Amino acid sequence: MTDILKERGALFLGSRLKRLAERMQSEVIKVAADVGLAIQPSQYSLLATLDRHGPQTIGELTTAMELSQPAITRMAAKLAEMGLVSIDRLHKDQRHKTVSLTPTGVADLERSKLYVWPQVEAAVAEMLDGLDGPLLGQIDALERMLAETPLDQRARNVARAEAGLTIHDYTDALALAFRDINAQWIDAMYQMEQADRDVLDDPRGRIIDRGGDILFVEAEGLGIVGACALQKTGEAQYELTKMGVLEAARGRKAGEFLLKAVIARAERLGAKRLYLLSNQKSAAAIHLYEKLGFAHDEGIMQAFGARYERCNVAMLYRGAGR
Repeated sequence: MTDILKERGALFLGSRLKRLAERMQSEVIKVAADVGLAIQPSQYSLLATLDRHGPQTIGELTTAMELSQPAITRMAAKLAEMGLVSIDRLHKDQRHKTVSLTPTGVADLERSKLYVWPQVEAAVAEMLDGLDGPLLGQIDALERMLAETPLDQRARNVARAEAGLTIHDYTDALALAFRDINAQWIDAMYQMEQADRDVLDDPRGRIIDRGGDILFVEAEGLGIVGACALQKTGEAQYELTKMGVLEAARGRKAGEFLLKAVIARAERLGAKRLYLLSNQKSAAAIHLYEKLGFAHDEGIMQAFGARYERCNVAMLYRGAGR
């Protein structure tokens, strides 16, 4: 039988997009199920909004998510049944009831950020990278790629590529590793500046004690191979800085794995502004930043670029998929 939605692509564009979305969502459900999560893809937007902005009324969620009030109410009620959100029942007007993440919701969302979102984003980005030409042709290509390898299988392939990688929080015992990892790439490509020394010689005083954080990535068989810091520079504002991966671990996607974890940690810290400073010579790193949601930003350059003599690239996190 012929595929009428494909044959009359322009006429049935909405129906075809809906079919494509339903297929992708059904395959994301399998990715979440692999790690014991029952969250539906359509529910993530509400959970992520609460995670980023804190408790919200139904009315505020309706505005933020640009969905109807009944749709938000139904979604919140379902998430409450699952124990992921709580709903303030004091208001008779549905729009004024407040929705909040429960501890279970926070935990499940954190697991999603680590084990579901990165794999799905990477799998979709891989498909999108090869697309070009008219929209209907791109939809043809997406459907063909999904027929060949479903999205959940693509996500599992990403997860396998990241197997053997583990994230570690900062401890004083890792301070020397933080310095050595970053000194390697700075000395190889640039010249150590005083701003570098200040942070690398005192990561606890300069980063941790001032409200920032440092994460490390361990590669099986190699030990700690990468590090990245979040330096607090203002209210709900962080600089992603001192990210490096040892040459011995190149090719194992340790940098991407680490960067995803750091972005997730910044969100947990309440970051509303996340930026970084770099140099055009770090082309591979800049490509990775762009892939995961950072965009070049002249305002960041003007505000912070003078911090390093080598800085000629400034980027602001816009969110995944931007």
